Amino acid sequence: MFEKVLQEIYKESKLQPKIGEIATYIPELANVNPDKFGISLLTLDGEEINLGDANERFSIQSISKPLTLSLAFTFLGEKIWERVGVEPSGSPFNSLVQLEYEKGIPRNPFINAGALVIADILVTHLKNPKTNFINFLREISDINTLDYDLSVAKSEASTGFRNIALANFLKSFGNITNNVDEVLDFYFHQCSISMSCSELNKVFYFFANEGVTLNGKEILNRSQIKRMNALMQSCGFYDESGEFTYRVGLPGKSGVGGGIVAMLPKKFIVSTWSPRLNSNGNSELGMFALEQLTTKTGMSIF
Repeated sequence: MFEKVLQEIYKESKLQPKIGEIATYIPELANVNPDKFGISLLTLDGEEINLGDANERFSIQSISKPLTLSLAFTFLGEKIWERVGVEPSGSPFNSLVQLEYEKGIPRNPFINAGALVIADILVTHLKNPKTNFINFLREISDINTLDYDLSVAKSEASTGFRNIALANFLKSFGNITNNVDEVLDFYFHQCSISMSCSELNKVFYFFANEGVTLNGKEILNRSQIKRMNALMQSCGFYDESGEFTYRVGLPGKSGVGGGIVAMLPKKFIVSTWSPRLNSNGNSELGMFALEQLTTKTGMSIF
């Protein structure tokens, strides 16, 4: 049922003005063709539609954060909220000022400070954090070729001064328990993972399927997945989460690599990729395409 409407959206999207800038502050991302555009949709009934550059891999960046959070949730459960909050930030995703105001408890797990706390939790609970995490993604998706982009990870480590400051600031408040360099190394690697839109849908399948993966493995129970989706709805797009909810009406997560993944629980997962970002770090064309999808189909959580 989605083929015709997605073809229409793809054509309309390609005609949109080329506005927004790529994330040049990460040197490796500056090398990406800014005019790439892909869209992929996977229904829980098994229908899959891929258009444009939907099968080309890109750096998922902050789209990795719901995945690390889900894995950390399996270890700590509700205790995780003793170290990180669940409220929208209303501030830039890399704000130091807000972290000081909150006395070292990040406002939510999707801003950088919150994701660093989640990284610290995984470093504590995983024997080989980087190996264990990428294997987790391979297992839930049945895609054995998923991997880190080491050049992107190195690029982030060489320029990630604000993230380094955040991690040390968290350490000063006692909210990083492991070696700061080890936590940062894991964090930079998680952000460097490369996936295509089509692959993102398969990895995020369990968010739309009540916690159960494409291959039938339960990652989180219904109550836990409800909380994950609620967090993506309210906090998944930095301080533009309200705008995304208003325009699109789906829980999801963006990344400065230009990707967006969103889902309508029990129905479908949809991903877009366009590297041109608006001032809030979200893909201009991706937001347009997803707004058109929920408008044309009338399918959103509202």
